[in-house]
Amino acid sequence: MNYLSDDEIARLEHKANEIRQSIVEMLVAAGSGHTAGPLGMADIFTLLYFDVLKHDPKNPDWPERDRLVLSNGHICPVLYATLAHRGYFPIEELLTLRKFGSRLQGHPHRTALPGLETTSGPLGSGLSQAAGMALGLRMDNPYTSQYVYCLMSDGELQEGQTWEAAMLAGKERLHNLIAIIDRNAIQIDGYTEDVMPLEPLREKFESFNFDVQEVDGHNIRMVLDAIGKAQAVYSQPSVIIAHTIPGKGVDIFERDFHWHGNPPGKGPENIIKKGDQGKEALKKLRSLSGSIKPAEC
Repeated sequence: MNYLSDDEIARLEHKANEIRQSIVEMLVAAGSGHTAGPLGMADIFTLLYFDVLKHDPKNPDWPERDRLVLSNGHICPVLYATLAHRGYFPIEELLTLRKFGSRLQGHPHRTALPGLETTSGPLGSGLSQAAGMALGLRMDNPYTSQYVYCLMSDGELQEGQTWEAAMLAGKERLHNLIAIIDRNAIQIDGYTEDVMPLEPLREKFESFNFDVQEVDGHNIRMVLDAIGKAQAVYSQPSVIIAHTIPGKGVDIFERDFHWHGNPPGKGPENIIKKGDQGKEALKKLRSLSGSIKPAEC
């Protein structure tokens, strides 16, 4: 895993802020979609696509690439925005999100866009898909250096299929499987610990023979270090529990589960009127941009 200088970290933070702005613009244009999760995961997606993953935007089907499985497909605005900023398709196309005939569907469709590895919609199935990919890569090459990253929500861990997949991954000691859980503690009906408690989450995955780390999901250097440690584990699969702030970057959205499935313009009006929500969100994100000053952006 490469060491990143302070300037390189700042460049990634700046890019994550640009991706957050694209997410808000997409959701406003669509008039529907999820806000909290995509904003909360922008730092991790930026790190993965701009530093960690082995991939090639000009050759999306490159056989030697790593795989990224997005299990919680409803946060696809952050995946689409990151792919566009990374060069997989034009950034201008982001404004077609959820439009009739658009390639940017409300949940990813594998054959619709370059760079998509799976079709996702039903929650809880991503870890099964990722475990199958990791096992297949290892069957082709027992010493494979290709990794499968499975991005998951905490709410979907309430699905039983997740734990069936975890049982298989632990049994097969899939060292090339790295799951990253967005532990933002919310879901559409409320807070996870009120709806269906998940804790003790670390101990649950450890009991399935996973190596487990917990990180601040907005600390890019900490997440990078955790991925490096996960790649150094050769006897078991890994999971990184990333504690994130849903709606990160826009204080009127942060930590409020009502923004899980509402776009700016259709969210709660307890702080700001619907008609001003998109403009206010972009204003706050653009003001943050000025506080991030990398040597080169």
